[in-house]
Amino acid sequence: MTVNFKKSNGLVPAIIQDVNTNNVLMLGYMNQDALKKTITSKLVTFYSRSKQRLWTKGEISGNHLQLVSIKADCDKDTLLIKVNPEGPTCHKGSDTCWNEVNTQNFGFLSKLEDIINKRRLNSTNSDSYVASLFSKGINKAAQKVGEEAIELVIEAKDNNTNLFLNECADLLFHYLILLQFKNINLQNVVKILQNRHNNLTY
Repeated sequence: MTVNFKKSNGLVPAIIQDVNTNNVLMLGYMNQDALKKTITSKLVTFYSRSKQRLWTKGEISGNHLQLVSIKADCDKDTLLIKVNPEGPTCHKGSDTCWNEVNTQNFGFLSKLEDIINKRRLNSTNSDSYVASLFSKGINKAAQKVGEEAIELVIEAKDNNTNLFLNECADLLFHYLILLQFKNINLQNVVKILQNRHNNLTY
């Protein structure tokens, strides 16, 4: 990997990203020695501009950043470093240096989960289809998942892509509702899939 350290007086910015959640955890700076130590030790090491020395993240707190991968950008003057964080990243105790919680986000599906959860907490809202399912209990929700799964199988055997996609959406929607009944979110399911991937059990 080629890195242009001459462009900014021997330092390049290093963007630190959680490999699992894809959240940006912090921004630091590296010189050539810091990069070399990061690669050899597998612990992210920066060059401290204030201390004028190398410092390994977590050398005092124990909250290390375990190296997963390093990429240079198109100009070879910025690094993207993916890590497994051991504890909070920010020295102030938060998960990220932007005071954010480092949880996995699945875009619109996460937003949909939040909406479903709000409907669950207000299941007396008679205008909401989701709230009405919660008021009817888990048996009804599980039944709906079964019905949608059967309808998906039926559409899979036909050639109408639009109907098939709609049944896919219906099944996924009711599946998210059923997860909420069990106080489980999508992240719990994804974690199991990730573990299976890591252990090559599928």
